[in-house]
Amino acid sequence: MRKKVTMQDIADRLNISKNSVSQALRGKDGVSEETRNMVINAAKEMGYEYPGKRRQNKRGKTGNIGLIASDMTFSFKFFWEIYLSIEKEVIARGMRLHIQSVNDEQKDRLVLPSFIEQKTVDGILILSHISNEYIQKVIETGIPTVLVDHHHPTIKADAVLTNNRFGAYLAVQHLIELGHRDIAFLGNIDYSPSYEERYEGYLLALREHGIKPTEDFIFTSAVEEEEALSKYIRGLKKQPTAWFCANDGLGFFITSALKQQGFQIPKQVSVCSFDNGQLAKIATPKTSAVDIDLKLYGRKAVETLFWRMENPDEPHQEILLSSKLIKRESTGAAPKSDDSPGSR
Repeated sequence: MRKKVTMQDIADRLNISKNSVSQALRGKDGVSEETRNMVINAAKEMGYEYPGKRRQNKRGKTGNIGLIASDMTFSFKFFWEIYLSIEKEVIARGMRLHIQSVNDEQKDRLVLPSFIEQKTVDGILILSHISNEYIQKVIETGIPTVLVDHHHPTIKADAVLTNNRFGAYLAVQHLIELGHRDIAFLGNIDYSPSYEERYEGYLLALREHGIKPTEDFIFTSAVEEEEALSKYIRGLKKQPTAWFCANDGLGFFITSALKQQGFQIPKQVSVCSFDNGQLAKIATPKTSAVDIDLKLYGRKAVETLFWRMENPDEPHQEILLSSKLIKRESTGAAPKSDDSPGSR
């Protein structure tokens, strides 16, 4: 009978500690990317079986993970990059990834993908928001489930999230440190809990710096359309000197709308957004933005799901990933009175 390969066997072969092997195989921090890849490759060559996979094989399953998301979610490059990271991590653990998009009709009728209905997957990742009712039906199947970039008080499941409040706080704090006091918020807080949390971070930064929010500068139902944003700008009696946008799309379109109306960025008005995706990088000028480590997002999502598969009775947890601010040309010192947004 073939001897079962252990983590210690891998450690002995590579001349590293067993703890390093464990960290690498479980996707945890503490080892370099080079070491992690080396351990994963050695595990494959030696025939090491992950604990979750061994347990599943005893139930006659082959080691499958399901990933579902709405059609809209899969259309965003932001989430596509998280998906690619998830795929890499699942494959590295010797399992297969099954993907299914959920359209509006399936969402409304609560129609689950066949691999969930037939329970042919051992764990499920739900990328972003579908609907709370739909997510609840998935959870009720009893298959271990982890939410990625979504949570809600009524949903009892593990979640991997961006620390949206603190990220937004960093962005607004940056604007305040540049001398801005008239700072607008732009985002649809009803679209996603993430956007509402970014709005809360915006308010927190203003409050902690003794700045009273200006009601006319708060647009909590904003849409990503240049004409609609131009209408916002034209309707203001007084112009803000800075705009904080809940995502890069809004940042891109408000930049375009401001330029169309003759505002100089950042001399007269600054723009800062959240996500640091492609739109922030191709805007003119390039947009200062809160950056999210999307590879880490995918790695933590898979790590959390595998932990849940091994620990089905542990309390649910929410993992918050920190972010950082990338400063670019779209943010500058608050204008003097003669260079204010009202002076074009």
